[in-house]
Amino acid sequence: MRFSPSIVPADRLDRDIYLVLEDFGARAGCAWRETDEADTDLETVLQDIISGQYAYPLRIVCFNPVEGWSRDATADVADALAERAANTDAEIAPALQDFINANATLDLQLALPLRAG
Repeated sequence: MRFSPSIVPADRLDRDIYLVLEDFGARAGCAWRETDEADTDLETVLQDIISGQYAYPLRIVCFNPVEGWSRDATADVADALAERAANTDAEIAPALQDFINANATLDLQLALPLRAG
């Protein structure tokens, strides 16, 4: 029997891919966000969450198709977000604070946002 190579380029799949489950509210429910292939690396997902691209993230999964594994990366992402929030002066949205508080395993003190009036 002849072996036929895959038509899927392996170089695009041989990496860790992160996808975000977001809560869109009671009427719309939860959904995995549609994401451009180039924006599924950890650094981009972290930046997108911090910048508010994801308003209410619930879960983050990570998988590597070539290596054949997947896992829940929610705690890892929450820890990375907590570290960034603690080390920067960026204002953290209340929903993001809730996500970090619910999922982080690190014991970091986040700065509370200052509100006028």
